[in-house]
Amino acid sequence: QVQLVESGGGLVQPGESLRLSCIASGFSLKDYSLAWFRQAPGKEREGVSWVSTTTDTTYYADSVKGRFTISSDNAKNLLYLHMNSLKPEDTAVYYCAAVEAEKEWAGIWDPNRDMYDYDYWGQGTQVTVSS
Repeated sequence: QVQLVESGGGLVQPGESLRLSCIASGFSLKDYSLAWFRQAPGKEREGVSWVSTTTDTTYYADSVKGRFTISSDNAKNLLYLHMNSLKPEDTAVYYCAAVEAEKEWAGIWDPNRDMYDYDYWGQGTQVTVSS
């Protein structure tokens, strides 16, 4: 069965850290470009971070640049999002997504692509940052 499953969300205080994980089954992450999206209540979904596993290039939204790091462990078929110095505005449901690297638009970050344009996406994990 092909799926992505996120984990690692939770309730933290401002300034703390979390590491989100996304495990893939039924396909190999090394053949895909990978992204993290998030959606806060009442707001549009936004792309947070992205990595091309073929070119090793990355993208970070300005709001998380310098605080979040995307990484993958191909041996374990895992994608991570390391989140430091969390802020209340980081509160959202976080989703991972994967698109086959050979797709025409998969080689660079495309801000016009929504999570549902990707081949696979997970059900999300809640991150709440509050004191």
